[in-house]
Amino acid sequence: MAVPMLRWVGPGRRCALAWVDRSSRHRREAPTGSTSNGTREQSSVAQQPLRTAQKLRKGEHKWAAVVGLEIHAQISSNSKLFSGSEVCFAAPPNSLVSFFDASLPGTLPVLNRRCVEAAVMTGLALNCHINKKSLFDRKHYFYADLPAGYQITQQRLPIAANGNLMFGVFVGSKRSHMATRTVRVKQIQLEQDSGKSLHDDLRSQTLIDLNRAGVGLLEVVLEPDLSCGEEAATVVRELQLILQALGTSQANMAEGQLRVDANISVHHPGEPLGIRTEVKNLNSIRFLARAIDYEIQRQINELENGGEILNETRSFDCKLGCTVPMRDKEGKQDYRFMPEPNLPPLVLYDTASLPARAQPQQVINIDQIREALPELPSVTRERLVQRYGMLPEHSFMLLNEVGLLQFFQNVMKETRAEPKTVTSWVLNVLLGYLKHQNLAVSESPITPSALAGLLDLLDSKAISSSAAKQVFEELWKGEGKTAVQIVSEKQLGLMQDREALEQLCQSTVEGHPRVVMDIKKGNPRAINKLIGLVRKAALNRADPAMIKALLEKLLA
Repeated sequence: MAVPMLRWVGPGRRCALAWVDRSSRHRREAPTGSTSNGTREQSSVAQQPLRTAQKLRKGEHKWAAVVGLEIHAQISSNSKLFSGSEVCFAAPPNSLVSFFDASLPGTLPVLNRRCVEAAVMTGLALNCHINKKSLFDRKHYFYADLPAGYQITQQRLPIAANGNLMFGVFVGSKRSHMATRTVRVKQIQLEQDSGKSLHDDLRSQTLIDLNRAGVGLLEVVLEPDLSCGEEAATVVRELQLILQALGTSQANMAEGQLRVDANISVHHPGEPLGIRTEVKNLNSIRFLARAIDYEIQRQINELENGGEILNETRSFDCKLGCTVPMRDKEGKQDYRFMPEPNLPPLVLYDTASLPARAQPQQVINIDQIREALPELPSVTRERLVQRYGMLPEHSFMLLNEVGLLQFFQNVMKETRAEPKTVTSWVLNVLLGYLKHQNLAVSESPITPSALAGLLDLLDSKAISSSAAKQVFEELWKGEGKTAVQIVSEKQLGLMQDREALEQLCQSTVEGHPRVVMDIKKGNPRAINKLIGLVRKAALNRADPAMIKALLEKLLA
C-alpha cells in the first residue's frame, strides 16, 4: 500500500561536487559512512593550478596511487527488496511507498526472491564464492531520507565474496594494443537503498521523496588493485556490461541505477600506504575517470607542497572539474552494526545439499542458476575474435558502445563483404560519424541494410574506396536512397571500359616523361604519381589496382 508523503526537512545544505588527473595503488576498509562531523576548509594548495606533467624532476620521488571502488547497482526487480512496493523511475514523489518503506511501527521485512537470485547470478559471473548461509545486519545512522534510522545490509557475512573481474586496457605508445588485467572482488552484498533528498535552494528547504527507499541494491566492493581513473572507468564499464548481460541490473547511470564511490590514496613505492579520501556518488564513467585522476594529482601536489591529506569524503564538481570536501572522517562514525532481528539467516543450496522433497519455489539452487547463466561479455569477445578473425581490441570496442555489436552483426547477415572490411567500416567510419555528431548507435541515419548494400558494391569492385566514402556521406543525409541509387545518380561506378582506361593510361604516360624516367631509374614510388593522375582523369572512377597493372604493362 502506498502512503503519499512529502516531508519538509528544514534548511537544505547542498554538498559540493568535483574533477581529476592521474597515477597508481591502495588497501581499503569496507563501506564508509555518510553522516557528517563538520566540514574542513579546502587547502589553499588544492586551489592552485595542478601540475599535470608526470616527468620526474631531479631528486623527486615517484608516486604510486591506489584506488578501490564500491559500486552500487540497482537490482532489476518489479518490487523492492523487503516490500511489495513497485519500482519505477520518475514516478510522482512518494507515490510508491509502502508502510514498511515509511518505517511505520509493526511492519516487517519480506525478502524478495528475485533480488537474491540476482545477487547469486552476479556473484557467479564475477567468480565469487557463494555463501550458502548469509546474514542481514542493521547499519545505524540518522538522515532524513532514511525513515527507520538504519539500513538493512550484509556487513558480517555477505551473500558472495572473494571473486575477480578481468578487464582490458589499451597499452603501448600508440595505445593500440589490449592488455588484460584483473581486479579482486572483496564481496557482494544485498542492501536497501535510501530515499532521495530534493534540495530547493530558492526556498532554502529540502524535500524527501521515499520512492527509492527500500529498492534493492547490489553493493560490489572491489579490492584496491587499481591505479588510475582509466582503469577504474574500464572496470566499471565491464561490470556494467556484465550486469546488463545477466539482466540483474539495467545499470543505467543516467537514472542512478549504477553509482560509484572511489577510495583514493598516494604513497611512495616501498613506503606505507597514504591516507585515503573517498569521492562519493559518481554517476558517470567519464566523470569517474576525471575525478580519480584529479584527486590523485591533488594529493600529490598537496604532499609535495608540505601539506597533509585529510581522511575525508569529497564530491566531484563536473563543471569546475575538481573534487571538493563534503565532510571529514576524523571522528570515526559508529554505525552500531547489529544483527537484523526480523530476518533469519539466508540459506541457499546446491544440488548436493538440496533437501529431499523441497519445493522449487521455496529454495534457491545455486547450481541451477549457474547452468542458466547467459553468455558473458568476455565469452562474446572470444567468439567474435574466433568467428570473424578480428583483433581483441576491436571486440572490446564493439561491446563497449551500446548497440554497436548488434549493428555489426546485422550488417554481417546482409553483406558478402569480408568481416575485416565490415569491422573497419563500422568502427572507423560509422562510429567516427556518430561520435562527431554525438549520436547513439540507435540514432544512426544509416541502417545496417544500407551499409551492407554499400559494402556489397565495394566488395564487387563496382565502386572505389573513395567513391564508397562519398556514397556513405550521401546515405548519412538520411534521404532514403539506397547505395545503388546514389552510385547511379552521382555516376560513381568504376569504369568498366578497359580500352578507355588503357587510353587514359597511355596519354598520362606520354604527358609525363620525367615521372616515367624516375620509374625507369628504379624509383618504385614514382608510379604512384601516375596512378593518381590517371584516377583524376577518370574522375576517381577507375580501380587503382587495374590502373597500376596497365601502367606496369605500358612501362615494361
